[in-house]
Amino acid sequence: MKKLSIISVLFFLMTFLVISCSDVKREPGKAYMPDMAYSRAYETYTVNPVFIDGQTNREPVAGTVKRGEVFVYHLAMDKTGDTTNYYASRATKNPLPALSDVDMKEAERAYLINCGICHGAKLDGNGPLWKDGDGPYPAKPAALVGDAKYENMPEGQMFYSITYGKNLMGGYASQINAKQRWMVISYIKKKQNKLQPAPAAAAADSVVAKP
Repeated sequence: MKKLSIISVLFFLMTFLVISCSDVKREPGKAYMPDMAYSRAYETYTVNPVFIDGQTNREPVAGTVKRGEVFVYHLAMDKTGDTTNYYASRATKNPLPALSDVDMKEAERAYLINCGICHGAKLDGNGPLWKDGDGPYPAKPAALVGDAKYENMPEGQMFYSITYGKNLMGGYASQINAKQRWMVISYIKKKQNKLQPAPAAAAADSVVAKP
């Protein structure tokens, strides 16, 4: 009889614990400062009552750097008619070390996706948009090889052009990040140097021996 009582008590306790643990709390309780605990999110491009102009999409605050950004570019885009920063960009050097074969392959891939449609897979300006004059583009894009203007263009000026755009070419800062832009420039410079003619070797018998 005593054992039966002990078993009954244990069974009751176990049942109580199971019921207590399985009870789902439907009420979340009260937040001390709900306006800080739960943010009011606004969808991009929707009306926002917080700002005077009512817009949700905002440009980054001037002088700030995106989280995780390593290759900070301090030159801003020139205003219409001004070329001050475009020419100042010549002094900017490529911060990347020499690319490995794997990184160079990735740089080539980024070039073909973003640049090849205009400048061509061979960097000759004969991409799908030109297509030997049969493409939809009315003028041939710049040839990055075979044209001294672009072969001699400093890396920093190339970076400025890719970032903000130049003439009919739009900016690509939203498509590829700063590191990828520098990698593409490394690829272009490699192709330009590779296609330049090698210096002629001196003839072995150029010096005539005296009799």
